[in-house]
Amino acid sequence: MTDQADNPSSSQPAVDLQALAQEVFDLARRGDATMLAAVIEKGVPPNLRNERGDSLLMLASYHGHADAVRTLVDLGADPNLRNDAGQTPLAGAAFKGFDKVIETLLARGADVEGASPDGRTALMIAAMFNRTAIVDLLLAHGADPHARDANGVSAADAAARMGAGDTQARLKALGA
Repeated sequence: MTDQADNPSSSQPAVDLQALAQEVFDLARRGDATMLAAVIEKGVPPNLRNERGDSLLMLASYHGHADAVRTLVDLGADPNLRNDAGQTPLAGAAFKGFDKVIETLLARGADVEGASPDGRTALMIAAMFNRTAIVDLLLAHGADPHARDANGVSAADAAARMGAGDTQARLKALGA
């Protein structure tokens, strides 16, 4: 008997797990919901994270893929899982301006008040970049316009500092 007979897996090519993981992360970046579902159903963890702690959901959110976000959360991805910088998928989508992703995350349990370690919320980020539709969406889902980050800066203050006049006016009208 040979080793091959005793160990049938030795006849199969070695799998480069790092390359495979990279392919899965690329699926999330491209928003390939069908393939993401297939690999998760085959055993890939739905909260798989890369070297920066970005989950599949963070990557899909940051790249604006609402269908992939829906699929990932429905298959067990945590909508509040932070990356190594303490950022949430909701904050990533607010930064990039993806309202459909934000709607999807909020509908599936994302914490509208989930803040990064410096206390910044998705509302503050949306306000800074003058994303009025996202500010309105977050407010409609209970975001606190009076919340302040670790430096005492509110969403309205952040908007003012960045010259984001529309969101600053919207928040000031709320007394923020």
